[in-house]
Amino acid sequence: MTTDLILGTAGHIDHGKTSLIRALTGVNTDRLPEEKKRGITIELGFAELVLEDYRLGIVDVPGHEKFVRNMLAGATGMDIALLVVAADDSIKQQTREHLEILRMLDLPVGVIALTKCDLVDPDWLPLVEDEIRELVAGTFLADAPIVQTSSTTGMGIDLLKDELLAAAHFVADTKRMHLVDAPFRMAIDRTFTIAGHGTVVTGSASSGRVQVGDELVIEPGGIHVRVRGLQNHDRVVQEVHRGQRTAINLAGVHHDQTDRGQELASVGHLEPSKLVTLSLTLLPNMQRPLKNRARVRMHVGTAELLTSIILLGRDQLEPGETCVCQAFLSAEAVTVWNQPFVLRSESPITTIGGGRVLVPAAHKLKNPDDVDFEMLDKLQSGNQVERASAALFFAGLRNWQPSELSRTAGVEAIEETVGGLVESGEMVEINLSPQRTFRLHRQVLERLSHRIAAALQTMHEKEPLRSTVDLSKLLSGFDYLGERTFLLAVLEHMKQAGVVRLTDRGVGLVGQGPQLSKNERALMAQLIRQYQAAGFESPTVKQCQQEATKNQQSVPQLIQLAAADGDLVEITNDYFMHVEAEQSARDKLSAMLAESEGLTLSEIRGILGTSRKYAVPFCEYLDRVGFTQRKGDKRVLANLGK
Repeated sequence: MTTDLILGTAGHIDHGKTSLIRALTGVNTDRLPEEKKRGITIELGFAELVLEDYRLGIVDVPGHEKFVRNMLAGATGMDIALLVVAADDSIKQQTREHLEILRMLDLPVGVIALTKCDLVDPDWLPLVEDEIRELVAGTFLADAPIVQTSSTTGMGIDLLKDELLAAAHFVADTKRMHLVDAPFRMAIDRTFTIAGHGTVVTGSASSGRVQVGDELVIEPGGIHVRVRGLQNHDRVVQEVHRGQRTAINLAGVHHDQTDRGQELASVGHLEPSKLVTLSLTLLPNMQRPLKNRARVRMHVGTAELLTSIILLGRDQLEPGETCVCQAFLSAEAVTVWNQPFVLRSESPITTIGGGRVLVPAAHKLKNPDDVDFEMLDKLQSGNQVERASAALFFAGLRNWQPSELSRTAGVEAIEETVGGLVESGEMVEINLSPQRTFRLHRQVLERLSHRIAAALQTMHEKEPLRSTVDLSKLLSGFDYLGERTFLLAVLEHMKQAGVVRLTDRGVGLVGQGPQLSKNERALMAQLIRQYQAAGFESPTVKQCQQEATKNQQSVPQLIQLAAADGDLVEITNDYFMHVEAEQSARDKLSAMLAESEGLTLSEIRGILGTSRKYAVPFCEYLDRVGFTQRKGDKRVLANLGK
């Protein structure tokens, strides 16, 4: 079985990268007329090298400092780095900068090619190698083989192939290969049209697989497309997968809608965002610290975006240090957890640092607390359950789905991980209906519960004689959360936890309102049961007082308190009904009024089975609360009478 990997070059201009690729593959990767005329690489070039069971898709990047942005675009998806240093020129500016970029991209392995060895005295070569070893010390290339080569004479080319094969073996043993089974993703590095075929985009597939006929989406943009055709190094194929260079012919999109920096992915896999949370390291050789709110250029995938960096918990980042920060991007980008990025200064343009994405589609952390920082630490954990917990936390009050874990936490065993979150109590599942479950982090629920409790406390302070407040008034204050079903479910959760009292119409903090004695609470419960049993024709306040055997003077206040709590409904100052009786009467009248052109008082009395003594104040109450309105001697539903 053939394993596909991406090999990328790096190094200073005119150090022989393109000639070396030609010696390895026989392909001249300089395809533009200007490149061939000037003898320098401007755009990305591509070739293929087959070594036993490995097929290396080679990306040849430009070495000139003016084209570092092109180099960064080509570095996306690299598995193996080939650092090229000319023996007659040794270490130069772009050698250093390209190495720093490769370090930030966190590549697992690389090989160093010392080119143009035929142009120097053999005694000179050990000195150059010593300089190279000093340069790469402390990097992933510290122990990389240095192969002496000449593209002109063929010196060292076979040995270089052997070292590249060994590097391919190393990559195949790493966890990168599991990405073949992940959702498809490819950062676009080139886009063009072909007559009779339409739009074509190219790139290095960084995860998943795709076949002709598959539906994909271009992000940012949300453009749904269909795969019309696939090529891998000029070969027409039916499928491409992670580790392959590919050209994809797309249906459903105009060439003008595509550009370098966008990504082609499985539908629903990526989420565009202008705000990402990062782990950022400033290069140790920087002359000055990075200040909070600094404007920089962020390179991620094949995109380059002006960015404002907000450091979390500090005012500046010293050279060589690492911190968490948030990047406010000038335009939307798509990222995934742990994706590498590189930062370059705005002007003059130089590489200053890089790191890893922690939260791909973030919310602003205005004043992060200890919990926020704890969760940011968990996102950098090697434990998938810890990362999943943190990803769920930063999803906040979104309707989070387990399938997001591959993007937001790099989780492979999703079902097992979600089960661990539920078992540990980190994930709370709130059922909105038999078919709908809302999942959120325990501490997110706690924060929301505290906000609700604070709002209730404020409402209690304004109405100290009420043990509950109007439920609809509280709900309206949290409309920004979306549908009220979710908030009601949260309130029910708070009720089960003993934090609030909750009725159909009222809600209140436990312990708020008038402090009743044990006897008063018992009497209040007795009064509520009395009204419930009486139904529509309930007793007056005075009658309730006369029937009470104890605390008669408290009866009026207790009835008012029961009404404030939503157990009773005040029809007049002396006429109260149990809330169930009032709702039952409304339901009966609503059904009859909806099927008629209005009802007279006499007809309403008949429907309710009561006397004029109760019907008159009840009908006036319904008019007052906007349930009905009078039209002559009849009453109609208010919403039908308008």
